Amino acid sequence: MNFKNKIVLITGGSRGIGKACALAFAKQGAKIALTYKSNSIAADKTLQQLHGEGHIAIKADVKNPEKVRKLINQIVKQFDRLDIVVNNAGIHHPHPVDKVSYQDWQDNWQLTLQTNLIGPANVCYCAAQYMILQGSGRIVNISSRGAFRGEPEQPAYGASKAGLNAMSQSLAQSLAPHNIFVGVVAPGFVETDLAKEILEGPKGESIRQQSPLKRVAKPEEVAKAVLFLASEGSEFMTGAILDVNGASYLRS
Repeated sequence: MNFKNKIVLITGGSRGIGKACALAFAKQGAKIALTYKSNSIAADKTLQQLHGEGHIAIKADVKNPEKVRKLINQIVKQFDRLDIVVNNAGIHHPHPVDKVSYQDWQDNWQLTLQTNLIGPANVCYCAAQYMILQGSGRIVNISSRGAFRGEPEQPAYGASKAGLNAMSQSLAQSLAPHNIFVGVVAPGFVETDLAKEILEGPKGESIRQQSPLKRVAKPEEVAKAVLFLASEGSEFMTGAILDVNGASYLRS
């Protein structure tokens, strides 16, 4: 877990899981480049909390291919390398098939897949080009238990995360000869700002009861799994998907 002077890109790194990852990597000596879509105040607050110096925040929308390319180029130009990528940025909007219009259905699928799957795919591609040249790299993609159990209220989200899993495992095979290793962390519900409303609402208690621990995950617990897959010594776990859901959903 020594990441001294490693350059780590974390998309969606200003809040929630992304912020927890940024704090954890920085504490272990890494230099962080985090992205945010619009909330510059949250990004600045996160930067101020990071241990060490030299961290940066970049405004970027991962669903825009050209902005992704410029993002990776900017990081490599500034730091002269890119060691670790954490694809954390993502969205989820309810769009139950029996309640939304056909146009809403199409809009949600397009937006969700562009943000949760195509965006991370482009980040992986652009980052991999530099990692191949430098002869090493780590990529950790943040998925979801929804990729396995289904998401009836937001099917595009479940599909996007299942696609992210498949893409990650394909890249793990194609990039291993270049000394680049790819892993996936699949959380269940996590105590983040985005989940606060539902966790404090009428469904909150039933969600907590899904786990025998009677709670949901903390962002720091997800970050531990991310750091493990990004650490030296975990190379033979390339292609692995780590569940962090408190046994709320089990698969074999």
